[in-house]
Amino acid sequence: MKIRIVFLLSLAVLLLCGGCGNSQKDVEIKYVSYNIRNSRANDGDNAWDIRKSATKEMIEREQPDIFGLQEAYIEQLQYIDNNFPNYSRVGVGRDDGKEEGEFMAVYYRNDKFKLLDSGDFWLSETPDECSMGWDAACRRIVTWAKLKDIESKKVFYAFNTHLDHVGEVAREQSILLIVNKIDKIVKKDKAPVFLSGDFNSNVSSPIFDPLKNIMKDSRAILPESEWIPTYNNYANGNDAMIDYIFYKNAEVLDFKTLNGDYGKPYISDHYPVMARFKM
Repeated sequence: MKIRIVFLLSLAVLLLCGGCGNSQKDVEIKYVSYNIRNSRANDGDNAWDIRKSATKEMIEREQPDIFGLQEAYIEQLQYIDNNFPNYSRVGVGRDDGKEEGEFMAVYYRNDKFKLLDSGDFWLSETPDECSMGWDAACRRIVTWAKLKDIESKKVFYAFNTHLDHVGEVAREQSILLIVNKIDKIVKKDKAPVFLSGDFNSNVSSPIFDPLKNIMKDSRAILPESEWIPTYNNYANGNDAMIDYIFYKNAEVLDFKTLNGDYGKPYISDHYPVMARFKM
């Protein structure tokens, strides 16, 4: 009788718990960071209309769970929206907080994740206003999303940005602001946090130390001999490693610079980068 009672009690606990066990499952996320090169640049043979099919091919082939774009104008986002209804996005244009200027959009698979919260802040002394900061040449913005994996119920955060290409003070102050904002948005939550972006600098610079104190560079899983410059400049020289995916409270499984053939000579003047994580 005692054995039967224990069995029935155990069964009742399992039934009441329902899908509770799912929260203990490991979840893998494939995250791509991609400077898409803005569609209004005078790029000749590398203009957006010529190479946009390569972006479509990359997304179809790589099947990212999350991807953060830099430099995207609204027409580029609409092209992706029309071709990939299984993705949703968050983010605003940096020049008016609506649809003007470049977006740092965060895309996520809407069949896999539920959006819990999202927001944007400008990299400036007045981050809650559409503004330009310090010695920057352009308005710069961060877009973030708080997401929940539908199956496991695990929650995580994705931040995406593009630091200024001219202002050294702006880059330094932007890193300090991003670190501060991540702390305020995530608070004491131990959830995984990811930060993707075009940093317009090699993160060996000491200005990135505050970021490296709280997050890790996913590329560091590779031996340095396999580190590939990400800014290709359409083979016009000046190659540089400036695109990164940082993380915390997760385990990085793989990292790649996506410099393969997607049907056009260049997908952009940057190669996308991909990291796989386990939460």
